Amino acid sequence: MSAISQWQLRAAFAERLSRMYGQEVPAYTTLVDVSREVNEDVLRAQGADAERLGSIGRVTAERHGAIRVGTPREMHQVARVFAAFGMHPVGFYDLREAAASAVPVVSTAFRPVDGAELARNPFRVFTSMLTVADPRFFDAGLRSRLETFLAGRELFPPELLALADRAAADGELPEEQAERLLHLAVRAFELSPEPVDKAWYETLERISAVAADIGGVRSTHINHLTPRVLDIDELYRRMTRRGIEMIDTIQGPPAWKGPDVLLRQTSFRALAEPRAMRTPDGGVVSGALRVRFGEVEARGIALTRRGRALYDGLLGRVDEQAAQNPSEARGDIARAVWERHMPGSEQELAAEGLAYFTYRLSPDRPRDGGRPPADIVELVRQNWVVAEPLVYEDFLPRSAAGIFQSNLSGEGTRDNEQQGTAYDTAWLSGAIDREVLDPFALYERQQNTSVAGIARALGLTGTLG
Repeated sequence: MSAISQWQLRAAFAERLSRMYGQEVPAYTTLVDVSREVNEDVLRAQGADAERLGSIGRVTAERHGAIRVGTPREMHQVARVFAAFGMHPVGFYDLREAAASAVPVVSTAFRPVDGAELARNPFRVFTSMLTVADPRFFDAGLRSRLETFLAGRELFPPELLALADRAAADGELPEEQAERLLHLAVRAFELSPEPVDKAWYETLERISAVAADIGGVRSTHINHLTPRVLDIDELYRRMTRRGIEMIDTIQGPPAWKGPDVLLRQTSFRALAEPRAMRTPDGGVVSGALRVRFGEVEARGIALTRRGRALYDGLLGRVDEQAAQNPSEARGDIARAVWERHMPGSEQELAAEGLAYFTYRLSPDRPRDGGRPPADIVELVRQNWVVAEPLVYEDFLPRSAAGIFQSNLSGEGTRDNEQQGTAYDTAWLSGAIDREVLDPFALYERQQNTSVAGIARALGLTGTLG
């Protein structure tokens, strides 16, 4: 019997989740179809340039999912499930501080980390955990009730966890076990038909719609699946023309004439989905909940710590100018700020150490016997090597919170007189019993490996600057 490797498991998992979610949320299928149309049009118009940040095959297959869990124990279990698919926790995101409304979660993203694995299938799942211990959202009585409720549910059956552990340990599974793993994993993220306790859900919803979605039901589910598109502004226009209500903005950097950096995201609004609701007298009535939406993303170049500091600073400038000029469109303000302060080419980003690149020898490099310069920027400028941008594989807390917030029906409540409970990368690493990786370190390692390879190939001793 043939064995199924982790990347094949991951690709199958992403494809089956996508099929399942399309059946549950038909507008998602429309989003995927429009994304594919836009990508094909961009590829026809731009040729090879359209694939600067990933082959069209990768971009078309690419998805990120989002799920929500309630406790460190559930987060630990979901880490085991995703480890089966070669997906590791990368980055720590505190959405409590990133939104004006009540979003009481901290998050990480499970994804492949090796360059070859990302090229095969870069499936990511943005995974949020409810911050039950934060008294700004949950007083002692509600916290106790919530902890009891969450302790009494099982999101991931023991058979799924056992198969996941084996796949993670062996890096593959026999075909029959692989099929069983995929079946159980997809089923774990389906929307449950079990009636929702109406009074309990509404109690949590007064605090936060996100809290209700996590702690008000006895299961978890896919909140959104996100295709990748090469022109998100055009996709926004086409979805709107089809009569699908989009959120008000595209989150992240503005559309401008320079290089795309980091991540731009938008979504269609959360849909009212029919759900069975259990009333206090034990009866079951038909209700509707708005918790799931369709997100789409356009990915740009990964920025270094310096580049990210510049990005965050520019966002601050945009906020300031938007507050001072409320009649001016925020997108226009942002574009003007970017064009004044963000380098307008990949070459400038690389030269200023603001973005990550990998390097390969140029097929047209000088062959006159001259010695190459011992500086990577000069090597690129003199055509000894070619710089290829690293795609940003991660997320932006402010953008994620903006998407969440745009799809909430209310602001919720937060008691800012209380001291918030501290959560950080180290806490989360301990909770899931595996290191939450630093995304900057991962990009830097890829870049440094390629630079070292160039130094060896060109016979440059010492450190290549």
